[in-house]
Amino acid sequence: MDTEAEVSPSTHAAGGGGPVRAAIVVGALGVVFGDIGTSPIYTLQTVFNPNDPHPVPISTDNVYGVVSLIFWSVMIIVTVTYVLLVMRADNDGEGGIMALITLLRRLGGGRGGRVAAVLAGLGIFGAALFFGDSMITPAISVLSAVEGLKVVEPGLAELIVPITVVIIVGLFAVQRRGTAAVGRLFGPVMIVWFVSIGACGVAGIAEHPEILKALSPTYALSFMFGHFGIAFFALAAVVLSVTGAEALYADMGHFGRKAITRGWLGLVLPACVLSYFGQGALLLGDESAVDSPFFLLAPGWARLPMVLLATAATVIASQAVITGAFSVASQAAQLGYLPRLRVAHTSESTIGQIYVPWINWVLMVSVITLVFAFRSSAALAFAFGMAVTATITITTLLFFYIARTKWRIPLWLVLLGAIPLLVVDVLFLAANMTKLVHGAWLPLLIGLTAFTVMTTWARGRDVVTRARAQVEGPLRAFVDQLQDYRPPLLRIPGTAVFLNRGKETAPLAMRANVEHNRVLHEHVVILSIITLPVPRVPDAQRTEIDPLGYSEDGIIHVNAYFGYMETPNVPNTLRLLDPAKTEGRISVDDASYFLSKIELTKGTEPTMAQWRKSLFIATSYITADAAEYFGLPGERTVIMGSRIEV
Repeated sequence: MDTEAEVSPSTHAAGGGGPVRAAIVVGALGVVFGDIGTSPIYTLQTVFNPNDPHPVPISTDNVYGVVSLIFWSVMIIVTVTYVLLVMRADNDGEGGIMALITLLRRLGGGRGGRVAAVLAGLGIFGAALFFGDSMITPAISVLSAVEGLKVVEPGLAELIVPITVVIIVGLFAVQRRGTAAVGRLFGPVMIVWFVSIGACGVAGIAEHPEILKALSPTYALSFMFGHFGIAFFALAAVVLSVTGAEALYADMGHFGRKAITRGWLGLVLPACVLSYFGQGALLLGDESAVDSPFFLLAPGWARLPMVLLATAATVIASQAVITGAFSVASQAAQLGYLPRLRVAHTSESTIGQIYVPWINWVLMVSVITLVFAFRSSAALAFAFGMAVTATITITTLLFFYIARTKWRIPLWLVLLGAIPLLVVDVLFLAANMTKLVHGAWLPLLIGLTAFTVMTTWARGRDVVTRARAQVEGPLRAFVDQLQDYRPPLLRIPGTAVFLNRGKETAPLAMRANVEHNRVLHEHVVILSIITLPVPRVPDAQRTEIDPLGYSEDGIIHVNAYFGYMETPNVPNTLRLLDPAKTEGRISVDDASYFLSKIELTKGTEPTMAQWRKSLFIATSYITADAAEYFGLPGERTVIMGSRIEV
């Protein structure tokens, strides 16, 4: 919605002020860091993969250069861009690219407003790409871990795909239990994971401590500029080390910036760096270990336990992007880019923890399809980086635009930060473009499909809104007619609540009830649900009453304000109304609720292309049941239909 009101920021359960509890950090470790924390399994292996279309030859100089490049990529993109900078651009505690979009939408009009609108459209494409990331991450993560069975016992290779599918089905089946329950279960596992990969890394470094020289950026720079033809293509695999950075930002609303920052700097970053350097040390001593440096870094007795632990960790890696996808989809629906989806809140204490069934099952089917189609993590790796690099680049661009226009950061300071970070992002993006014909087309196709659906829905929604306004007619003129209706309307006892889009037009259900049934309840509430571009609205600012000049006739209009992370509950909202302003006449417990159901059909007007009209109508079928979504009692809800041409 475009409507805004001045609301006070509410304190987020996890992200507000005060000390961060250890339990929140542990929960964040179990949900947020799985993706980026399991990247050491396949990153170095992919860089030196001889089957890559642009392979990096294994040599001592290249090992130093690649390890240094991975380290500085993680520091620049994850630590600097996301943890230190982007995660400060929260929207009342909520993060993710949709939060950046809402901040852009709140900027004023004029030339700056037009630029913000263009960037918001780019942000929608970034959010669409995140759905592609959410499909590829579970497939490549779980496959890469289960492939460790080949290191333990080569004869088990045929079981890798079936085992992967069973694990993925189980993962999506437990999503309805909620992020909190999953985090409590996964958090301790991830602590063991990070301690284990860090310990293996230390053991590898102890064998060849000279690998620590790669901490110097000179090795990364000399590799990039001294062997640019090799290093440029290597970036398409190096980017795997930063996958999950966007999930950190998207999941910020679940645990808060402080918990995520402490988890990253205190455990995740050191453990991942030690693992990368340990694998590099192993390759310095034995170049033949390039086929699986992560698992071969572990001692022989620990390899099977490490495969099992890696499998558990990659399941958790999938959790990070699945949770992020729930957040992005819910926010997109509230902002009008997707139909109203059924959202289940899975925590009584943390409002940002949600489960979106439709998204869950679509992701599951998509992930299983990818597993059967690609059958190996190496094949999927070619596709993986495209969605990640494009999303990171868009996020960085949007952040610095907000820093300049909203926070009034001096231009020289914005350019000082934006230029080098965007140069790095664009280099990664360009390198991944070279993998287009080798699989990178897949996330782009997924992103373009999601982007088309989202923009078509937003456009179609505007068309339907204008068509409804013509059918409904002005609200005040309609209420005026009620005074002189002939024959007079029958006013029956009780309260009727008509849900409507605003107070400018008459509810279709109310108009139909008057014109066809010739009856009206003694007390009428016309209720409009308004979604503000903030995550939550305090109860004290939830409602606004307008008597419409007819309060003596029992007809009032109520605006009910909700944040885009909230699911409206109409009966509970009506209980917040001040009895003094409604003269105590509204009886919530026995009120009747009236909904207007719209049947969409393709019209002849050139509002959209015919294929987009068909897509819009098809997308409308996934809309959640309105009565359930708004918390209306089924036995007291009446649905009245009308037909609208798109």
